[in-house]
Amino acid sequence: METISEKKVIFLGCPLDCDEKADAIEEKLSGEWISGESDDPFDMVMEMIRGEVSPELWEDMGSVNVPGWLRPKPSGTDISKIVVDEFVAFIDQNGCRKAAAEMEDIVLKRILPNIPCMIAVDHSLTGGPFSALANHYGRENISLIILDSHTDAIPMAALAGAIQYDMDNNRDSLYSRDDPFLYNRTDSYNASSFIYHLLNEEAVIPENLFILGVSDYPHKRAFRIKDPMVAQYVGSYTGMKRKGVKIITKKELLTGPSKLKNVLRQIRTPYIYISIDMDIGSRNAVEGVRFRDWKGLNEKQIYRIADGLHGLGERGVQLAGLDITEINPRRAGQHFPSGEDRTCRIAANLIKKIAF
Repeated sequence: METISEKKVIFLGCPLDCDEKADAIEEKLSGEWISGESDDPFDMVMEMIRGEVSPELWEDMGSVNVPGWLRPKPSGTDISKIVVDEFVAFIDQNGCRKAAAEMEDIVLKRILPNIPCMIAVDHSLTGGPFSALANHYGRENISLIILDSHTDAIPMAALAGAIQYDMDNNRDSLYSRDDPFLYNRTDSYNASSFIYHLLNEEAVIPENLFILGVSDYPHKRAFRIKDPMVAQYVGSYTGMKRKGVKIITKKELLTGPSKLKNVLRQIRTPYIYISIDMDIGSRNAVEGVRFRDWKGLNEKQIYRIADGLHGLGERGVQLAGLDITEINPRRAGQHFPSGEDRTCRIAANLIKKIAF
């Protein structure tokens, strides 16, 4: 077996940003970001890696091309396509799956047997490199470990139903009945459902899937609601756990210091793929992420998890691949009341802790 020390880390990027939510679209249209700055998180993170990691250990493959209107900072004629319907159509016609398939092809043909490290925006892209590695090593030999404030395994129909129930029963609901996000959506592969599709298509074995730090796990009272829309939503979570998926909430990580060690001891595969959604630290460690609906972990807490993951190497578990996703280049590195955003700084630190 080839050891990790004999492999290089190959960096690749993809600035796909197809978020169809109204606030994301308004942010793109506002054009308030600093002109001339890169809209690709790959450039932002790699600037730090190049100055801090020996060039003998890695290679830079660059980013794939993405149409202007699907990038984080559209301009010129691309602005005319920045409307909800265009993004909904892209997602519902499986645009995210096609993009993930492109990343899978790159890993299979140009990176293996080295270690891919993808720096991207949309989290659904994770399915590409992971699928390539599962095919290469055998899906029974690789675990998928995800750090995320969101579970990202909820079919669109179940998510829309839960939102509909909230609007019908919560007078303080944050959702709008005019939002086209809610109606006639297909169960496409996207940033909030890609794990569901990986499981449904048996790309990952449930017992080898670990989702850490989630804040969106339903409250206990939700499991007592008899409404079929809510039942379908919470059933997505219970169904995964019954199959063997390990879902560890942010609260569990914070209140049970030994919880992480106990979970990581359950990893039995010789290889792991680690996917870090940077909103794991939203509104706490970082501000430069796409989704800020949940308050995540602080910087020290995130590093503690990274150290635990790196420690798996002492048991002979090898890193097969890694990705950093959901960086929002319109906000990353900007100044906020809490100070200068550290999203890219923390992302680079996590890569160094885990991969080098």
